Amino acid sequence: MSALLPVGTVYPGRFDGRVVTVTGAAQGIGLVVASRIAAEGGSVILVDRSELVHEVAKELREKGFQAHSVTADLETFAGAQSAIDEARQQHGRIDVLVNNVGGTIWAKPYEHYTPEQIQAEVQRSLFPTLWTCRAVLPYLIEQRSGTIVNVSSVATRGVNRVPYAAAKGGVNAITAALALEAAPYGIRVVATAPGGTDAPARRVARGPAAQSEQEKGWYQQIVDQTVDSSLLKRYGTLDEQAAAITFLASEEASYITGTVLPVAGGDLG
Repeated sequence: MSALLPVGTVYPGRFDGRVVTVTGAAQGIGLVVASRIAAEGGSVILVDRSELVHEVAKELREKGFQAHSVTADLETFAGAQSAIDEARQQHGRIDVLVNNVGGTIWAKPYEHYTPEQIQAEVQRSLFPTLWTCRAVLPYLIEQRSGTIVNVSSVATRGVNRVPYAAAKGGVNAITAALALEAAPYGIRVVATAPGGTDAPARRVARGPAAQSEQEKGWYQQIVDQTVDSSLLKRYGTLDEQAAAITFLASEEASYITGTVLPVAGGDLG
């Protein structure tokens, strides 16, 4: 196991004195965000339901960074509340929450989804953000400061992922509506909307891999549409996604709230 340290530009000291909780931090975008913030001086709390998150936090500590790990099922409010409570106990405050949990489980035209699969997609990609925002908000209001960065998706306008698109549309709505409510307390709520992103093979799969030729074809339609919708005609990198998230999480973005920033090579979603 090797924690992915950022290969792009790092700004030492940008998160000095800041306590940042990152969900879905065992791999992918969440891991790179947590690593970048740690490298920039932040104290990071990595949350994931996979035990792999403990290996990531351990490796970050071995590199001299401040990192603590928490396992929790954020698809339930009880899991979200326990994770946020433990994160706050580590340093007595939370300055930033990055809500990164979510991801397509199945890829197919909507008429082929079962009711159970539709519910599972929404449970995976909407409720972790909904629950963790609710869990952290009283702490941020008490502090009268803080930033929530949600990770949405430009797949809100994409093929073969209607339930996932609906969930991420909900994340966009949370971002806009909660920003209005939270602003009087000095709290910012923002989001990025990643497009297609190249990443190493997942160590914990989101769902079953495509098996039949038809399923493989449906997934390829997503890839083709994603590239075609991007003006740059390519997938992004993990570091390109992390750069946008860490910017919005930083004090450099102090006058930005209620905004969803597409990070998709020109695809606005």
